Amino acid sequence: MSIFDLFKQIESQSAPAVTGPPEYIIAGLGNIGDKYRGTRHNAGFMMIDAFAEKYGAKFGKHQFKSNTAMAEAEGVRVLLLKPDTFMNLSGQAVQEAMQFYQIPAEKVIVIYDDINLGVGELRIRKKGSDGGHNGMKNIIYLTGADTFPRIRVGIGQKPHPDYDLAAWVLSAFSAEELQTLSETAKTVCEALPLMLTGKTDQAMNRFNTGKQKKPKQQTPEQEAAPCE
Repeated sequence: MSIFDLFKQIESQSAPAVTGPPEYIIAGLGNIGDKYRGTRHNAGFMMIDAFAEKYGAKFGKHQFKSNTAMAEAEGVRVLLLKPDTFMNLSGQAVQEAMQFYQIPAEKVIVIYDDINLGVGELRIRKKGSDGGHNGMKNIIYLTGADTFPRIRVGIGQKPHPDYDLAAWVLSAFSAEELQTLSETAKTVCEALPLMLTGKTDQAMNRFNTGKQKKPKQQTPEQEAAPCE
C-alpha cells in the first residue's frame, strides 16, 4: 500500500467543524504542484495529509500563503498549514499565521524532510538549528526563533557524493520507499497528539528512530539551488 492509499484507508473521525481559534499550528513543509507529488522534499506534506485525514480535517481554505485546515486532536484546536510559497520561503506562511493568532514558536510544530536520516526514520526534537534545511532556515530567520518543536522525516542520503542535492530532494520516492513512509505516517499520527498535549519527551522516547548521519556541509551552489 502506498502512502496515498493510506490516506483513503485511515479511519477518519466524524468530527464536527472546529470552532474557536487554534491553540497550536502544525506546518508540513513541501512544494505545491502535481510535479512535486511523491518527491522527497514533500515528506512534510505527506505526513500532515495523513494527520488531517485521521482527524477528519479538509484542506482547501487558502490563507497565510498556505493551504489550510482546522483539526481537533485530544481536545486541542490545531491549524494545519501546507505553505504554497515553495520550500525556501516557508517562513512567510508560518510567520503570518503565528502573528495573526499570536501563537508562540513553542506551539508551532514543523514537519519536514531530512537527508541525514534513512527513509522513514523519525527524529523529534523540542527545538534546535535549521540543520541545513532551507525551509526551516527561512522559518527561523523570519520569526527570529528556533524553539519550534519539529518532526524530521528521513528521506535518505544522496546515492553518491557528487549527486546534485537539489536533484536528489526533488526526486520521486520508489514504490518500496512509499510503502515505508505509509508506516511512518501512522507513527507521526501517534506522535503528534502527544506533542500537542505537552508530552514531547514521551514522543521522543517512543518514536525517535535510527542513528543520524553526520550532516554534510552544503556548497554555495547547493545552498542556492532552486529547491523551490
